[in-house]
Amino acid sequence: DNACLQGGFLERVFMAFLVKLNIILNRVLKVTGGIFLIGMILLTCANIFIRQFYIPIRGTFELMGYAGAVVTAFALGYTQLTRGHICVDVLVNTYPKPLRRVIGLVNHGVCSGFFFVAAWQVVKKAMILKNAGELSETLRIIYYPFTLAVAFGCFVLALAIFTDFLKLVFPQKASAK
Repeated sequence: DNACLQGGFLERVFMAFLVKLNIILNRVLKVTGGIFLIGMILLTCANIFIRQFYIPIRGTFELMGYAGAVVTAFALGYTQLTRGHICVDVLVNTYPKPLRRVIGLVNHGVCSGFFFVAAWQVVKKAMILKNAGELSETLRIIYYPFTLAVAFGCFVLALAIFTDFLKLVFPQKASAK
């Protein structure tokens, strides 16, 4: 009996840790992505303005691509955390609650697994780029760090989805405070 109480306590502590970790990671990524987005806006405006009087800023296209990848990847987990992704659940909402829970478990399990694998594969690609010494064409920037940033964004999304999966596995324990 004591072991069951201890197991429930450990589940609650672990879930609280995961939820807090998700919040912190996604807050950091949200701010970092926002800074990159502001940089993209400033670079675009500067390029438009300077183009009127002189030649365009060299490497704008490259920088916009790298920053855009970071902004997008860093927004994934936060969007999952705040339930901002589109969800077409008209049909699923008509199912009984136990079946909806099973569908949610399968969905969250498959999606978190997919994004963990995606993050791992993107890291592998980044290491190939690093070992090859790949540089961007115009500005000669090493771009494996941007690839690693995308991998990190995928990992944080996978962690957010996995946390949602665990909330379905331990429903009352996850919501108890």
